[in-house]
Amino acid sequence: MIDNLRGSLLMTAAMAGFAIEDMFVKGVTRTVPVGEVLALMGIFGALIFALGARLRGERIVTRDLILPTVIARNLGELVGTIGFVLAIALTPLAQASAILQALPLAVTLGAALYLGEHVGWRRWTAIGVGFVGVLIVIRPGMNGFDPLSVFALIGVAGLAARDVVTRRVPRTLSGWQLSTSAFATLVPAGLLMMPAMGHAPVLPTLAEAGAIAAALGFGMAAYLALVAATRTGDVASVTPFRYTRLLFALVIGWAVFDEMPDAATILGGAVIVASGLYTLWREARLRQRGI
Repeated sequence: MIDNLRGSLLMTAAMAGFAIEDMFVKGVTRTVPVGEVLALMGIFGALIFALGARLRGERIVTRDLILPTVIARNLGELVGTIGFVLAIALTPLAQASAILQALPLAVTLGAALYLGEHVGWRRWTAIGVGFVGVLIVIRPGMNGFDPLSVFALIGVAGLAARDVVTRRVPRTLSGWQLSTSAFATLVPAGLLMMPAMGHAPVLPTLAEAGAIAAALGFGMAAYLALVAATRTGDVASVTPFRYTRLLFALVIGWAVFDEMPDAATILGGAVIVASGLYTLWREARLRQRGI
């Protein structure tokens, strides 16, 4: 029970860290092009993870990095990161975060379709209900529909593809090596985004550079806390605390950006979270039965 409590606290801290990272990214992208922010985070993130890999005695460049599964994983990470960063930059933070909560449902869907994992009718129903929650949030065809919310959907699709394909990545590659490669792919993508979006590079002020550094620092600290959480407590006890990220996003959006979520965002987010929690509970029950 102590390990589960510690793991739950670590998971909550990780979600708080990710929400704070989103806050800094949203703030700095108001004055610095999104592509430039991604490229800078890619450069420094790759350098930090490469240093961590070297300190662990691991090679930074290896032939395994050009395997199709690794390339597919990096593409999923790239699409997911670009989609979600654009979502938090261009749409309310709570709305983007609410849609992101559908990620576990999308991963379950991808595992069933791509990996052939068995998913019973109960989890199929939960997945369907969860995506109904996503539709409630984005409100297609209604007055409150924001076309830019599609970026959050792209983010979920990309990150789900990353998580599903990761299960086929050789275990010879560590998380440090994979993260180095994933961050490195953000650099050329971010640089190409700037002319594509009609943005010219700018020299960040000291405050803007500090915000980018803070986003990267909180993001990496959250990643390490996430890894520690999954290794400390039982998955069934720790994983539900992933959904605290939405609560942190609601508070930050209101307190920092003066964004008040509407009823549709709150209702849709609640439906998504409830569906995800049921899916996690059902998966835990099946594991206990050895199914």
